[in-house]
Amino acid sequence: MTSTTLAQPRPRAGIATARRRHTLVGWAFVAPFAIVFVVFLIAPLAYAFYLSLFRKALIGGTQFVWFENYLKAFTDEHFLSGVWFVLTFSVVLIPVQMLVSLAIALILDVVTTRFARFSRLMIFLPYAIPVVIGALMWGFLYSKNFGPLGELFGLFGANAPDFLSPQLIFFGLLNVVTWQWAGYYMIILYAALQGIDPSIYEAARIDGANNWQIAVRIKVPMITNSLVLILVFALIGTLQFFNEPMMLKFLAAGTIGPDFTPNMYAYQQAFALANFNYGSAISFALGIVVFICVYIFMLATRKRGGFLG
Repeated sequence: MTSTTLAQPRPRAGIATARRRHTLVGWAFVAPFAIVFVVFLIAPLAYAFYLSLFRKALIGGTQFVWFENYLKAFTDEHFLSGVWFVLTFSVVLIPVQMLVSLAIALILDVVTTRFARFSRLMIFLPYAIPVVIGALMWGFLYSKNFGPLGELFGLFGANAPDFLSPQLIFFGLLNVVTWQWAGYYMIILYAALQGIDPSIYEAARIDGANNWQIAVRIKVPMITNSLVLILVFALIGTLQFFNEPMMLKFLAAGTIGPDFTPNMYAYQQAFALANFNYGSAISFALGIVVFICVYIFMLATRKRGGFLG
């Protein structure tokens, strides 16, 4: 009895050893990513935040100023004007992107021919093109000096609209970003539509529903989670607007300034004026704005499970 009782804990010890071994194996697989994540993301962010707490001046050198750079950022009219632009741009751009991508996804979900496969590829192709190349391509198309729009309108004796002018740059960028990202969002929505059970459509048709009613009353409500996902992606990406205006500013002389968006302003402060401390503070201030906007949206949609619910 005694020897049997003493022998009972041994299997438990073996199970605990096996669990520790499995845990170590799991950490061994995760370690390469964790190292890269810490070295190339966490460490630079921590160092940038450290820089944002200092101020470098010709007189007095580098001084620890706590959060004075952040207070300066949120009272800087250049930073605030950039924030206002990206917020306004988001209000217009995101609904347009979502409507375009949703309409295309719904159409391709119905069409099952080879042409539909080719169309999916062509619509997704702009996302595969690097942003720099896409922006430069649209800059060429927009140019009134050597672009095709000028020649096309000239055939009818009219002047082509200058989408690089201060009056139309908003719509020019709106077109570029929609063209760049609508295909990516379309793929997400199309994949969600493909996951819906076809028997639901058959039951709706038996009840007398047409294709429009099926699309509006069945398909769209059932992919609400995917719509929320792409909306969050679009909101975060638009508030961090940088690549397209940065490329087009060389073609839009005097239209796109260094403070056109918050990211461009941070880039100018850090790399053009060598004001790394204030540039870091602007970047983190923009991060605060992005976090607040996304949090408000998620809080507003959480109660009903989606913004369509």
